Amino acid sequence: MLVLGGLNLGETLRVMVQGVGWRDVLDVAIITFLLYRLLVLIRGTQAVQLLLGLLVIGALAALAIILNLPVLKFIFVNGGQVILIGVFILFQPELRRALDQMGSLGRLRYGLLAPDTAQLRHQVDEVARAAMRLGEEHTGALIVLQGDIGLEEIAATGVRLDALLTAETLETIFTYKSPLHDGAAVVHLGRVVAAGCVLPLAEQPTRSHRSGTRHLAAVGLSQATDAAVVVVSEETGRISWAVGGELEGGLDGDALTNHIGAFLRLPLYEGQRRTLRLRGRTSHGGHVTPAGRS
Repeated sequence: MLVLGGLNLGETLRVMVQGVGWRDVLDVAIITFLLYRLLVLIRGTQAVQLLLGLLVIGALAALAIILNLPVLKFIFVNGGQVILIGVFILFQPELRRALDQMGSLGRLRYGLLAPDTAQLRHQVDEVARAAMRLGEEHTGALIVLQGDIGLEEIAATGVRLDALLTAETLETIFTYKSPLHDGAAVVHLGRVVAAGCVLPLAEQPTRSHRSGTRHLAAVGLSQATDAAVVVVSEETGRISWAVGGELEGGLDGDALTNHIGAFLRLPLYEGQRRTLRLRGRTSHGGHVTPAGRS
């Protein structure tokens, strides 16, 4: 039997467990959750490389202290505040997104403040119907579905409409001769909030040279917020779905309906929300640009 300090392994573990209180468990749980959320937020972004760089710096700092390397130790001890400020600057987009999500109502919106189910079903049907018609006509479109995070800044870049959401309204907006057709339409709770809106481009280089500005803009917004975006390609008529910084293309009517219903957390589609896995990814940009033709 393994003996440690006069105690066998079983007794050692028992002593360790007895010394753990509920505060310790809560402390570890909170730290674990925060680390998990951080990894989710930076997954697939340039922040991953920045985080790896910070880990290397941290390892060098630990090495300098352990080996008592005077010059490195002086740099890290006296430059700690500068490094901390640099971390906040480098991770500003991710920190802002995290605070946005923490400040939003989240699932409370679907509890006491839940929207009317019929209204959500109407939104699913009208957006899917409009996207299919626009795809058949090879008319480019960007339809933004607001999530928990408000999109007032995005809506302010376009023309506010506050119009009833119908497939016909969306088709009119994206008709080629319409002055709003080159931008994105923001829809929320059965209303077309605004159209002709400007979206941020994605944060990383695209994996596919075929991805146009519309697709990059859709991915960019889905990286910066929890919104979902329906993209219709003007060249091919293909319908794509962007959410969480990922892009899935080639959707038919049923697949698009399932995605929208799951995103809006309609009971009929809740299983879809947990099981759907997006296949394609696209990225880069960082700067803001109008959603152009693609």
